[in-house]
Amino acid sequence: QVQLVESGGGVVQAGGSLRLSCAASGRTFGTYAMGWFRQAPGKEREFVATISWGGSYTYYADSVKGRFTISRDNAKSTVWLQMNSLKPEDTAVYYCNAGRGRYNYWGQGTQVTVSS
Repeated sequence: QVQLVESGGGVVQAGGSLRLSCAASGRTFGTYAMGWFRQAPGKEREFVATISWGGSYTYYADSVKGRFTISRDNAKSTVWLQMNSLKPEDTAVYYCNAGRGRYNYWGQGTQVTVSS
């Protein structure tokens, strides 16, 4: 089992930056693909970005492409989401996800609020 703890959320003005972190427990972190999702009030949870287990492959939602960067360090069991040029529509609770086959784990989420 993998436990995920997100941090780094907060309030930022439009155009600003934040860096989210997701620390994972367990010795198998390096075998999981990792992702970030977000959920705005009244909306469904949506995909933001993913990174392969080795870090060589990344994929982004069109809405964040060119502004967000996902990265990981398997030695530190941590994945990050660097968010630049933030927009008010990026306001949401951001969740970290670990996936491998039928195994799927979620963190508790961290709030990101972008003021205009």
